[in-house]
Amino acid sequence: MISPRHQHFKSPGAALIAVLWLIAILSMACMATLRIITFDLELASAKVHGSRARQVAEMGIAIGSNPVVKRSDPMLRQMNDESGEGFEVKINSEGGRFNINAILLQSDKELLKSMFIDWGLELEVAQEITDALIDWVDAGDDEQLNGAEKKYYEREGRINQPFNRPFYDLAEVSLVRGMDLVEAVRPDWRNWFTIWSGGPLDLNEAPAELIAAAAEISVEQADIIPETVRGPDNLRDTIDDVPFQDISIPLALLGIDSAAAGNIARRFTVNDTTTRIESIGYAEGAKRKIAIIVRNRTGKPALLQRTEEIIP
Repeated sequence: MISPRHQHFKSPGAALIAVLWLIAILSMACMATLRIITFDLELASAKVHGSRARQVAEMGIAIGSNPVVKRSDPMLRQMNDESGEGFEVKINSEGGRFNINAILLQSDKELLKSMFIDWGLELEVAQEITDALIDWVDAGDDEQLNGAEKKYYEREGRINQPFNRPFYDLAEVSLVRGMDLVEAVRPDWRNWFTIWSGGPLDLNEAPAELIAAAAEISVEQADIIPETVRGPDNLRDTIDDVPFQDISIPLALLGIDSAAAGNIARRFTVNDTTTRIESIGYAEGAKRKIAIIVRNRTGKPALLQRTEEIIP
């Protein structure tokens, strides 16, 4: 049996331990509360700054949409170092990419097949993917020779496919049979295509690699076109640029007879009127991107698409 004297000496120690435990628990509770408060403040601040960044991006879109503003205009890049707010706007022609709907509706199989083969696919695989793409956009259920229609997609557990209409978004192209193989050999294939341009590839805007694919020549041969457009200083969007106004001149430089070349000549145009305007707004570390696609920017503009994006 423990004597009262021993109990007297043990009680203060136990009480001290209990107090220390209580202090530790309260400290942890305070830390957790502070973290929650800090998180809430950061979240609220991010929303405020994100909203402001979006507003600033909208300002950039307004300036970029003005038909008198050129692609090289310094007004497209504005930054206030004191407030950390500003925007950066890029204006590009959508005609510098292949319109995949136009290619498929014209049944220009040779262009797609040669493109896929150049990217590393076998001829047979390239033919199958090309036919499957045409089957996806045509109105009937009759399969191309190596295509894929309703029965194929049903076997894969995918109902109501193909859509049997032109693509509304490039994301839909990934749904077509075989496009996973294209993705494997060419992850950036989306940079080659659009659904918004007037149709043919704009020789004033397209890079040499795309021109070479459409003209069925080497990239080195095709480089004469962007080189001519850039002018003597070899820089785009400067005062000495020499864009083509007549399709016959660049076709002649490529060695294409516009009268005899048939399909190849029809793949090209100049001065497509479809424009992509991208504006990134900055505000206290927050970034927001707004992109619009407009047709006839310098005449009666028509908005074709608008997207918004949070940039980390």
